[in-house]
Amino acid sequence: MAAPLRVKFLGRLSLPERRFVTDALRTETVGGVLLLVAAIAALIFANTPLSGVYEDIRDFSFGPEALHLHLSVASWATDGLLTLFFFVAGIELKRELVAGELRDPKAAVLPVVAAVCGMAVPALVYVVVNATGGGSMDGWAVPTATDIAFALAVLAVIGTSLPSALRAFLLTLAVVDDLLAILIIAIFFTQDMDYLALGLSFAGLALFWFLHHRGVRGWYLYVPLAAVNWALMHASGVHATVAGVAMGLMLRCTVRDGEEHSPAEHIEHLVRPLSAGLAVPLFAFFSAGVSASGDAVSDVFTRPETLGVVLGLVVGKTVGVFGGSWLAARFTKAELNEDLEWADVFAVASLAGIGFTVSLLIDELAFAEDPALTEEVKAAVLIGSLLAAVSSGVLLKLRNDRYRKLCADEDLDEDLDGIPDIYERGNPEYHLRMAAILEARAAEHRRLAEVAAAKDTGDHGPA
Repeated sequence: MAAPLRVKFLGRLSLPERRFVTDALRTETVGGVLLLVAAIAALIFANTPLSGVYEDIRDFSFGPEALHLHLSVASWATDGLLTLFFFVAGIELKRELVAGELRDPKAAVLPVVAAVCGMAVPALVYVVVNATGGGSMDGWAVPTATDIAFALAVLAVIGTSLPSALRAFLLTLAVVDDLLAILIIAIFFTQDMDYLALGLSFAGLALFWFLHHRGVRGWYLYVPLAAVNWALMHASGVHATVAGVAMGLMLRCTVRDGEEHSPAEHIEHLVRPLSAGLAVPLFAFFSAGVSASGDAVSDVFTRPETLGVVLGLVVGKTVGVFGGSWLAARFTKAELNEDLEWADVFAVASLAGIGFTVSLLIDELAFAEDPALTEEVKAAVLIGSLLAAVSSGVLLKLRNDRYRKLCADEDLDEDLDGIPDIYERGNPEYHLRMAAILEARAAEHRRLAEVAAAKDTGDHGPA
């Protein structure tokens, strides 16, 4: 009886999957740079004479009071704009389940275990620090999140690139991370429940699903319906971003006859730039503006709540993701990609400690009754993410020459047919094309040599 095939951990992606990951992460990288700029701008505004103007804009409220939507600008960014972010996250998760890394249970178990451990261990670190230091347990979920856009911005800033398998692993981690984060928000941070509004929001989501799967088209139907679903979810007491994830998961990711792209892919292509380029940076701008005074920074390392967040992001995330990956591979007998080493997994695990957007969101929900502590935990998130970025940047730089070579091999297309050669080397037609190309190159070299010889003869011959 033949032995079962062993799962390849961080193996080569299929060509369509590689192209999708490349396109998705390119947008996220641009969004991450904008996110980084927005966070720096917020810190500048909050720590200069412009702080008064910044706070006035952030706290300015508008919206219909009768619909419970008279919110501050910061709340509109948190509850409204971040819904776009979670809508895209829902589409990503649906696609991963249907056509990506999560569609095969044997292959999915590795990144899923890594992601779950990468959230459980930081939470455990926070709980231990606060149990021994007498701090509040309310912030246990703050260090559990990974910010894929910020992580990619770090890669762009330090000038390193990851092989496609590591990029896909990081993206899958972030997708599972976002799903678990929204479950945490929905379960643990739901306020007083309005069951009528919740029931109506479920009805609106059901109508959204029905129209979509019946093939009804028209943005003028779906945009108002999505806004109503969002408003009802907000009024229900469940965090409004849950509506975004739910609608993202409802989109169809399969292609039907006559379609070039699935509806989910088409909509994601339209919404992702808006999410990455506008919604998340604006949220960061209105959430990251914290005081950076000497006392505030020193308090981060002395107060148990803030110290738990920093250690959770820097230590807990790294240990959780790496440990979960190693244990899953060990017990499933998965083979690590021969082009990579466990040191590479450790470096990516440390990169996962950059928890910015969702960590700031959970902080605002966890410590809503204590604004001063909210600001201190925000500072802890910023410092923890910065430390994780520096440590991962150093680790990745040590392997950058190897990564550059792997990326060059993945992109090499000597026969110029638009398909990287690494995907064609077992194809007889590819070898015929390469033989013809090599013969043509050899003939060109011979011709050039003959021309050069003729010139030499002409130069040195008799006058």
